[in-house]
Amino acid sequence: MATKKDYYEILGVAKGASEDDIKKAYRKLAKKYHPDKNPGNKEAEEQFKLISEAYAVLSDASKRKEYDAYGMGGFRQRYSEEDIFKGANFGDLFRDLGFGGGDIFSMIFGRQAGRTGRQRSQTYDFGDYITREQQAPRDLDLNYELEIPFMDAIRGAEKRISFATHHGPEEVNVKIPQGISTGKKLRLQGKGNRDPRTGRFGDLYITVKVGDHPVFKRVGNDIHMTKELGLTEALLGTTAEVSTIEGPKVVKIPAGAKKIRLRGLGISDTKGNKGDQYVETEVEIPKKLTDKQKMLIEELRKEGL
Repeated sequence: MATKKDYYEILGVAKGASEDDIKKAYRKLAKKYHPDKNPGNKEAEEQFKLISEAYAVLSDASKRKEYDAYGMGGFRQRYSEEDIFKGANFGDLFRDLGFGGGDIFSMIFGRQAGRTGRQRSQTYDFGDYITREQQAPRDLDLNYELEIPFMDAIRGAEKRISFATHHGPEEVNVKIPQGISTGKKLRLQGKGNRDPRTGRFGDLYITVKVGDHPVFKRVGNDIHMTKELGLTEALLGTTAEVSTIEGPKVVKIPAGAKKIRLRGLGISDTKGNKGDQYVETEVEIPKKLTDKQKMLIEELRKEGL
């Protein structure tokens, strides 16, 4: 499958290329890579498959619009090989170039399909490109990855997402539960593809990815952060303002403390469990000292510090 390159790159055209430019580019490449000119050449066969797939998408206004909107990853999640090539007319192109086509394409795509492990038999007619197939029921479920800011995951939020289905583009509001973490999945029932035979809809599964935070790091339901202290603050203890997910808090940091625990200031997860916040101290060593500071530190050294 053409998943590693952009369809425009495969054909060597700009994103705003006209329909004629796309057709000319494909004709040139098809003449070079057609299996009739490259018998037994697996590399040329694969390239021929790639350029034909790119042409099938970019020569169709509706498919091209969805490809431009969702990119390669989103488009390939929503369109099977049969959907991509359905309605594409290669017959006239190949006749103009002096090639046949039906049997060769059946051979190429039949072999590609076999590698995927899908149980199907199929025939391709490249006169008007009608696909006839017998296969196991198509998976109706869709997958979507949603990246959200760190604090939205902590507090909960609502996001509006757009995605493509076999029956057209969809938009839906998604409620993000408070305390959700990376890798968790949300299921939207009935928002997947529609089975044309039964009318049944699949589900949309949203995998959540939580972005990083410049101060906080999540470990389970706990929050970890680092607080810089001056040398004397670390030695003698201090009272300092620290950031928490509930806002700034003034806390007491005992002398010599490497880590302090703020109970109940962690994350409340979807089950109601709440973690703590841990503040790890880091001593800031000054790069330059005044003469007086040097003298005082020398005195401390004499005292065994």
